[in-house]
Amino acid sequence: MGATETGPLTDLFERERRGLLGHCYRMLGSWDDAEDAVQETYLRAWRGWATFEHRSSVRVWVYRIATNACLTMLAGRHRRALPSGLGPPSTDPAGEPGVAGAEAWIQPIPTSLVTPDPAAVVLGREKVRLALIAGLQCLPANQRAVLLLREVLAFSAAEVAEMLDTTVAAVKSSLQRARLRLDEVSPSQDDVVEPTEPRARELLDLYMAAWERSDMAAFERTLRADATLEAVPSRTWFAGKETCVAFAARFLDEPGAWRMLPGSANGQPAALTWFRGEPFGIAVLTPAEDGIARITLFGDPGLVSRFSARSWTV
Repeated sequence: MGATETGPLTDLFERERRGLLGHCYRMLGSWDDAEDAVQETYLRAWRGWATFEHRSSVRVWVYRIATNACLTMLAGRHRRALPSGLGPPSTDPAGEPGVAGAEAWIQPIPTSLVTPDPAAVVLGREKVRLALIAGLQCLPANQRAVLLLREVLAFSAAEVAEMLDTTVAAVKSSLQRARLRLDEVSPSQDDVVEPTEPRARELLDLYMAAWERSDMAAFERTLRADATLEAVPSRTWFAGKETCVAFAARFLDEPGAWRMLPGSANGQPAALTWFRGEPFGIAVLTPAEDGIARITLFGDPGLVSRFSARSWTV
């Protein structure tokens, strides 16, 4: 195939690069798996372009390929989660937490990789928050696909029916069930401050300064009363300021042992973290006007270099 013959497909891939990655990430809950799914989409599209009959738009066709690649990857897999989605919070901050493998967890992703154009940046951030990604993983795969195609990507019911080889009535029914289930499992984000607002950046700065100075009292002041803390790959999580602080105090060290840099993951402020000069992981914060509502710490040293290689500033 010549460059002219594939021009529309090339143009679409360029326009939809973030959209495809964001869609696959929402479907799969994994940055690694999403990149694999996008690559598979590209390969399937290039191979199928010669036989594409233009009965639908190129965009509908490509998102059909991406969605079905994700559904294939999800078949037979256990859902990815965060610790807070596995059971009630622990009341023993001194206990030994159980640990699960990397395949069990949702992965964070740099905001810049999945945020749409600047005019829609707030909307884009809302649709990649960790709480929403975790909630989506609780939906059956086909319901998840319908919800994302209709409400995030704004395809029509007829287009979604074509993508999933089903009927418009079935799409509407799946969407209704998906909305109800998501409302049950995904907490309200009404009081969350957008990461671009001064208060969100202030809380991130205070959080980083507290850890770099090993000042547990300062860390406590950043939290609101009902704050939660979860640390992947531990299956244990904590709720309430007092319990969160008691758990965090176990990892306090001398001033300067922790070093942090600001970033953004899933549309939320984040801190890339080093301990005694070695990469440690990334802490994703959920800020509210009265303090940090949730800290999700991903103890994966590899994320530090991966985030550092991207344009990921707040």
